[in-house]
Order: sequence, then C-alpha cells, then structure tokens
Amino acid sequence: MPFNVLVLTCLAYVAFLFVVAFVVERRASRGEMRFLRSPVVYTLSLSIYCTAWTFYGAVGSAARTGLEFLTIYLGPTLVFVGWWWVLRKLVRIGRRQRVTSIADLISSRYGKSNLLGVLVTVIAVVAATPYIALQLQSVTLSFSVFAQTTPETWVMPDRDATAIWVAAGLALFTILFGTRNLDAKEQHHGIVMAIAVEAVVKLVALLAVGIFVVWGLGGGPVAMIERIESYTDPNWAIQPGRWAGLIFLSAAAVITLPRMFQVLVVESVDEAHLSRASWAFPAYLFAMSLFILPIAVIGLDRMPSGTNPDMMVLTLPLQEGQGALALLAFLGGFSSATSMVIVETIALATMVSNHILMPAWLWLRPQAALSGNLRGAILLARRLSIIMVLALGLEYFRLSGGSAALAAIGQIAFAGMAQVLPAMLGGIFWRGGTKLGATLGLSIGFATWGFTLFLPSFGAGAAISAEVLQNGLFGLHWLRPQALFGSDGMDPLIHSIFWSLALNIAGYAAGSLLSFPDPVERIQGAAFVNAFDDELQAERLGWTHGQAEPEALMNMAQRIIGDEAAISFFEAEARAQGKAGFLPDLTPSFLAGLERNLAGSVGAATAHAMISQLFGRATVTVEDLMAVATEAAQIMEYSARLEEKQGELSRTARQLREVNEKLTQLSVQKDAFLSQISHELRTPMTSIRAFSEILAEGDLPKARVAEYGQIIHTEARRLTRLLDDLLDLSVLENGAVQLNLTLSHLGQMIDRALAVSSQTRPERTFDIRRDYPSEEIYLRTDADRLVQVFINLISNARKYCASDAPVLRISVRQKGGRVVVDFIDNGAGIAKDALGLIFEKFARLSDDGRAGGAGLGLAICREIMANLGGTVTYLPGQRGAAFRVMLPLRMDKLVMEKQDAEKLR
Repeated sequence: MPFNVLVLTCLAYVAFLFVVAFVVERRASRGEMRFLRSPVVYTLSLSIYCTAWTFYGAVGSAARTGLEFLTIYLGPTLVFVGWWWVLRKLVRIGRRQRVTSIADLISSRYGKSNLLGVLVTVIAVVAATPYIALQLQSVTLSFSVFAQTTPETWVMPDRDATAIWVAAGLALFTILFGTRNLDAKEQHHGIVMAIAVEAVVKLVALLAVGIFVVWGLGGGPVAMIERIESYTDPNWAIQPGRWAGLIFLSAAAVITLPRMFQVLVVESVDEAHLSRASWAFPAYLFAMSLFILPIAVIGLDRMPSGTNPDMMVLTLPLQEGQGALALLAFLGGFSSATSMVIVETIALATMVSNHILMPAWLWLRPQAALSGNLRGAILLARRLSIIMVLALGLEYFRLSGGSAALAAIGQIAFAGMAQVLPAMLGGIFWRGGTKLGATLGLSIGFATWGFTLFLPSFGAGAAISAEVLQNGLFGLHWLRPQALFGSDGMDPLIHSIFWSLALNIAGYAAGSLLSFPDPVERIQGAAFVNAFDDELQAERLGWTHGQAEPEALMNMAQRIIGDEAAISFFEAEARAQGKAGFLPDLTPSFLAGLERNLAGSVGAATAHAMISQLFGRATVTVEDLMAVATEAAQIMEYSARLEEKQGELSRTARQLREVNEKLTQLSVQKDAFLSQISHELRTPMTSIRAFSEILAEGDLPKARVAEYGQIIHTEARRLTRLLDDLLDLSVLENGAVQLNLTLSHLGQMIDRALAVSSQTRPERTFDIRRDYPSEEIYLRTDADRLVQVFINLISNARKYCASDAPVLRISVRQKGGRVVVDFIDNGAGIAKDALGLIFEKFARLSDDGRAGGAGLGLAICREIMANLGGTVTYLPGQRGAAFRVMLPLRMDKLVMEKQDAEKLR
C-alpha cells in the first residue's frame, strides 16, 4: 500500500475522532446526555486498558513466552468479576467525594494532605512517562513497517520527527477536548465517546486479522489447534510464580493506573453501569485475546527469521498481500496508542495541576483566592501539564532510542503504580490507616521499585553502575538491585514486585499503628470505610466562624467553577435554608458542600486549603468526634438531638433577629420617607403657590410671565410624577394591573430602555457592553412594563456607579423556559447591610443629591416582575452592583391562571 495513502487515511481517521468528540461535547453542553449514560459507552471506555503494548505486544509476548500473555487479561477479569467488593466502593467514594484523580483519592482519604497528593503524582508521572514513550514507539514502528514497502520516491521522515508530529497532534487533541472547560465533576464526554469509538476499531481490527490468520492461513480452527499443540519451545513453559505475580500485577493496574482510574471512577455517570461492565469488560478482554496465540504461531511459521514479533499483526497481512487488512490493523494499533496517551495525559495533567502547580501558585500568591481569574489559571496549568507530560514521554523515547529497555516497560509501569495499592485499599477498608503510614509506605515502595526494577531497566552502566548491580549498593552484597536481601534466583519483575510491596505494606502498617490520625483524617476515614452507610455520610466536617463573608466565598467559587454554576449552587443552598437571594448562612453542611464542588475542579486538598485560608480554620464539632470515635449509640443519639435542637433554636433566634432588624430599618426608612415625601410635596406646592400669587398680581412682562408659567408647569409635572408612582405601586401590589401581552423582541426592548435612561445624568459617558446574538429572543409579555423595569435598573447604574470609567454589562441567556437578563456595572456595589431593604418601599440607595426620587423605583420593579411571572433580584459577588431579571418566555398560561383565580374570588 502506498505510504501517502496510509498518511491520508490516518489524518482522516483523526479528523473523524475530532468530529465525534466535538459533536458529543456540543450535545452534552445542551443537556442531551442519554446516550452518554449508556453502560455500553462506559464499558467501551474501559478498553483504554488495552494499549498498543497489548495490541502489538501481546502477540510478541505470545511468540516469546506462550500463554503468559493471558495473565494481563486474567487480573482485570478477576477484579471485575468481584466488582461488588472493591470497584463499587471506589466509584461510590469517587462520586461522593468529587474525586478528580487517584492522587486526589489518596489525598482526600488521609486528611486532604497535599503532600500525599504530590507523592502519588510523582509516582504516576515517573511510571507513566516511559509507558507514553512506548506508545509513541509503537506508532513510529508501525509507520516504518509500511514505509519499508514504499517506492524510493517517498521519503519517510526520521523516527524522531514522526514521534514529534504524533505527540504534537495528541497534545492538540487533548487540550481541545480535555481542557475546554473546567468541569466541576472533571468529566470529558467528548473524549470518552472518542475512546469508545476507538475501542470498537481496535477490537474489529484484531478480530479481522485473527479471522484471516485462522481461516485464511491456518486451515480453520481444528488445524489451528493442532498446529499450536505441536509447537514446542522451552520458553513457553508455564512458571506458576511468575504467572501469579503477573495476574496480581495486572489486577492492581486496572484500578491504580491513572487512565483506568479516570474512566472507571472519574468519568462514571452511573454507579449501576458497573454491574453491566462486570461481565461485558471481561468479555471484551476475551475477544481481544482470542486470536493472539494463533497470530503468533502462524507468524513464527511464515515470517522470516529475525522479524520483530511485536509487529506481526501488521507484517503478516502485508506479507500475504492483504493491504486493506494491514491498514485496518494499523488503525487498530493507532487507536490503542492514541487513546491511552490522551486519557493518561488528561489524568496526569489533572494531578500535576491540582497537586503541584496550583498549590505552588496559591502559596506564592496567597490572595489569589480573592483576586484574579482562577479558572483561567487552572486551565492554563492543565494545558501546560499536558504539554509537559507529553514532552517527558517524547524525551524518554528520544533518549532511549527505542532500545530493548522499552520491551517490558508496560510491566514496569504496572509495578510502579501498584505501589499506590496498599494506601488505596487500606484507606477504603481500614479506618486505622494514617497519613504517616501512607507516606511511609508510598515512599519506601516507590524507592524500592525504582532501585530494583525501573533504574536497572535502562541497562548496566546507564542509570545504575555495573558495580552496584554486581556487588550491591555501598558494596553491601544484600543490597544488590536484583537480589535484594540475598534473594537470588528470582525473576527480576517478581523480585521487584515482592520486595517493593512487602516493604510498602510494612511501612504503611507500622506508620499507621505508631501514629494517631488527626480529626480530619478520622472523619475522612469514617466516610471512606463506611461509604455505603448513608447515615454516616451526613456532613462531618465543621468550620469555626472566621472572618469570611458568603459573598467572598461566592467570589472564589465563581472564579473556579464559573459564574452560573456558583450562583446556582449558592441560590439552591440559600433556598434550602429558607432564605431568599443568593447568600446562605455559613453552616457546616453548606461549607462541606461547597468544598466538594470546588474539589471537582481543583482537587480535595486544594479546595480544603483555599476555604481554610479564606474562611479561617477547620475544626471538628463534638458530635463529629463522637461519631468518629464510635461512642455508645445512646450517647451519640442524645448528643445529636441536642445539637439539632440547638441548631433549630439558633436558626429561629437568628431569623427573629433578622426580622427585628429589618422592621427597625423599615421604620427608620418609613420615617425618612414621610420626611422626604412631605419635602417632595411641599417643595413643588410652595413653588406653585408663590409663583401663582406673583402672576395674580399682574403687571408683569410677557417674558417673565412665560418663565414663571414654565416653572409652575415643571413643578406640577414633578408632583404628578410622584403621585403616579405611589398610585402605580398601589395598583401593582393589589394585583389590579391590566397587562397588555404582545410578542416583543428582547433586544429592541433593551434598546428602548437605553435610549430613555440616557437622559439620566447625560453628561456621563457609559460603556454599554452587550451580546447582541443572545438578545435575539421574542417574549410574550407586557413590553411597556418590562421596559419600565429595564429603564429603572439602567438609570440606577447611571446614577450610582462611581467608577471613573463606568461600564454596564447586559448579558442575556435562556435557562429552561425562562429568560435571564443581568445588568452589571463596575462600581462599588451595594453595602451588605442595605441588601435586605433595597426592594422595599421608601428605600433609597444613597442619601446624596443624585437620588432625586422617593425610593419607590426598585419596589415598583419588584411588583412589575411579580405580575409578569418573574423576579428581579440583586446578584452578589460581581465586583459591582448587579441585578438579575428573570421571566418566562410566554405569559399566556400565567395570565389564564391569574384570571381563573380572580373568578374564584
């Protein structure tokens, strides 16, 4: 097959994946999630376990060691068959704790320790970097296989250049669809669907090659079985110890590899999907492994001596003249490599940004939680992490030169990530596990793995000198890397797995038994171990009241999870507490929920640290400590009741205080109103009376008569306007207003309001910022009344925005069957103590001469919106005064219901 056809096909395939990911992201953003919640998609995404090492290397492994390749499939099969005990608990914990990575899981379990998060991240990056290099090597090798049959006129790019182009393309794809948004649940629907498509491609490709080999070259299943039985090779002998070790290693890898944790736990949208995956994923692995041995045996029989057995999936069809089949096999291997790199890079980038880059940035800039665009900083950190991870894999590939050190790097990476297993399983099944134990176990296990397996894999004299390999570290014979403590004769891989995990478990157990967990560790330990006990999942983490205000927390949340998500969360929490508006009380349950939401974007440790830094300090209530310590049930129940009653009394007392304070403020406002209204009435009346008396005397020049008449007319209009406002408010409050419903264009209504309100302080130049496409909405409403609301809000901004360069931003969006219009200026905003009164009658935003009214404007707006079936509210946390108008797209149903209610009266 011409090499240029291969390149074009590869580019077309990548473009197809781009389209799939883009379409799915668009549908997910519109809430069309039904097909994404399919257990089939979830199961296919788990196929990320089958990388290029599995697709190509399984055949090579079968050619070298016979049935040993099956161990890589048996381990995950056993884990998924027993999903009820481990996988179900991991997914439940991941969803409840908003876990974003395996580093976040370990960090969150052990007191939200960022040190542990950093340690797990370092282990993951070190273990995965050569594995990424292996995928790059497999792609370049597959290109080179096709290039060998290319005419001389086609020049194949050199190996490094090909790897660079592949890495650059993967980086672009991952950044586009892995960091487009900062999802609070850290899910990437477009990429998951692309991975599911690639799962089908690589399965079909491997099955197609297998079917061709068995029926096309092997003479059918019976003849194929006879040929396999007759094949003799001493290296094919089964070694029970190595088999047991590899089965355990692959079982550990399926839950600890960053990419597997990403799709298994983080991307899970429904816990029930595990029950389907418990048999469907092993079935997929069975299908992937079905023809591995036949391909290896036929390849050894028909291919020339010295042929790379890892490439037999490609070279065998090519030799037999099956170019189309070879192209399909190439796409299968390409899918295996690219899907692994994409998901692994996303998982590692999340870990690096959440546990290294962002904590470092917040440490260098402690006020960053209150200022600056945290969303932008987090996304930038993720993108830089993606580039860094791929650059490390590319550099490892370049330095290794595709040497034999990469041949077994998959198993080496498995062994490296297996070091997380004791801390993970201990954390979800043993409440006694502590931060110190996890740190000791991980550190010792990682160091042992590096000394006994990772560094020796580079070869003698490369990373470890030949002398150390021969005589041991510091000349100590019992510290030889591949014969630790005198254990001669063991397989190097099994030797490393045994000693690294044995020392890891010993360190974890000793550190946990010799240390006592702090309160947060104990709370998290109870939450993880008792993940299925709903009663024990009540909010356990309490916070002492610090100096932070709800608005400051909203500011921080908006900068991390976005304006709309933060506002919706705060509004829902306030409503759950029985409060109007967007600012709930800072209760322990609210703060714990906020921490979980932030953790979905920045990780548990960083979210905890940010709230601690902003709010004050974290503490644990007496009830929490009693629950963690598992005191007697009667005492705990009694304490809980007392705590609940105390909470109810506190809330009632607070509400009474708020009502009393509001009544006091209203009384003051009413007195001020009476004084103001008397002044407002007296002033025009005095002017009218005085000038009318002068006119009555006669003998005035015509110019003077006209001047005095104009003054009387102006003062009369002022008096009429005041009385109209009072009458209008009374009609609106009594529900006697008649609505004139028409189909009106929202953008045109905003234009009208801006034109009228421009007469308010016309000397000021305002920068009006609008998104005109979003205003292309037709509403069935009373346009005049709605424009009246808009005019009042825009005029208030022109009056009160004290910025030297005033800006008014008008944003429009649809939310379900309702329209939301926000008016946000860049002034100083409204004082917190005035927020409860601004929509009350007689209230004025200031006492200076700019007001010029009796304080009825916002009260009228509130009543108009109530009659229009909507609301007008103050929106906190916007760095200026912000008002949100929300109303239905169509009012017909609301009007009919209102008319029916009037008839019933």
